[in-house]
Amino acid sequence: MTTTPIDFEVGAIIDAYRTCEFATLGPDGTPLTWPTAAWRRADGTLLVTTSLAFAQKALNVRRDGRVALLFSDPTGSGRADAPQVFVSGTATCPDEIRTGPDEAADYWRTLFERQPHSRSYVRAPGRWFMDWYYLRLFITVTPTRVEVRPPLAELTAAEQPAPATPAATDLPGADLIARFTSAVLGARDASGAPLLVRTRPRATADGFAIATDAAEGIATDAPDGIATDAADGIVPGQASLLVHRHDERLNAMHNALIRGELRADGDDQWTLVPQKVVEPAGSGRISDAFRTLRTVRRSTARYLERRGLPRPRVQWDQFQLLATPNDDT
Repeated sequence: MTTTPIDFEVGAIIDAYRTCEFATLGPDGTPLTWPTAAWRRADGTLLVTTSLAFAQKALNVRRDGRVALLFSDPTGSGRADAPQVFVSGTATCPDEIRTGPDEAADYWRTLFERQPHSRSYVRAPGRWFMDWYYLRLFITVTPTRVEVRPPLAELTAAEQPAPATPAATDLPGADLIARFTSAVLGARDASGAPLLVRTRPRATADGFAIATDAAEGIATDAPDGIATDAADGIVPGQASLLVHRHDERLNAMHNALIRGELRADGDDQWTLVPQKVVEPAGSGRISDAFRTLRTVRRSTARYLERRGLPRPRVQWDQFQLLATPNDDT
C-alpha cells in the first residue's frame, strides 16, 4: 500500500480544524459519516478514536478498511476562509480497549485545550457518569489520496433557494436540512470507496437535490503552492447527508445523518431520496440527555459482554494530568 504524504502547508490546514467528517462503510455499503476529531501523527497517519458506546465505526473498519475524511467546517480554527481538505485512505482498528491517553497524549491534551468544558469530565462528579467516554478504540488511517478544495462559496442574495414546497417539507430530514446552511454528502466512487463533498442540498418533492458540480467533488481552486487532484466521480447508490455544528469551544454540538439512495437526475443534478434519519442527541432537551446517557452506558456494556470482557478501569489520573495544566479558564 502506498502512503500519500501530507505536506507541511496542507498539514497546517488540517491541524487548525477542530473537527472533520469521517466516513466508514456500513454493512450494506452505505457511507456512514459522523463528525469527529482527528490527530495528525508524525508518521503521516491520522488517528481517530471512538468510544465503545459508538463502536460501529470501528466495526465497519474491521470489515472494510476503506475510509474518507473531509476537513470542511473551520469553526474555531481562526481560519474562516480555510480551504477544505479531503483525505481518502485505509484504516485499521485493533480490538484493544484503551483506558488512558497512551501514545495519544497530544491528541487528548489538545482536545482539553480546545474543549475546556470536557476537563470537568475527568474529575468527580463528572467521572462518575463519563467513564464510557474514555474507554476508547484507536483507528489509524493511512492516507492514499489527499485533495485540497476551495471553501464552500457563500450564496448571494439572488442565489438563496426558494422556500420548499409543502410536499418537500414532508421529506424525512427536511427540517434538518432547512436549519443548516450546508451538509456533507457521503457517497461512493466507481471502486466502491467512500467520497465526501460539502454541498447545499435543496429539498424537492422527490428528495434532496444536489448540484452536479458539487457531486463531482473536483478541486478547481487552492492556495498557492498546494497541489490538487480531481476526485473520482460519484456513482449512484446508497448514500447519506450529514449535518452538524459546534461553536468555537466545541460546545453546542448537534449532528444528524440522513440515509437514502443517491440517483442521477438528468444532466445537471443528483437527488438523494431519504429513507432514514439518525439523530443521536435528539432535540437537545434535558430528557434527551438522560436518554442518551442511558443508551451509551448500555451500548458500552453490550460491547464488553459480547466479548466476555470485564469493564476496564479508566486511568483517571493520567487524563487529569493532561487536563490540569491549562485549567485556568
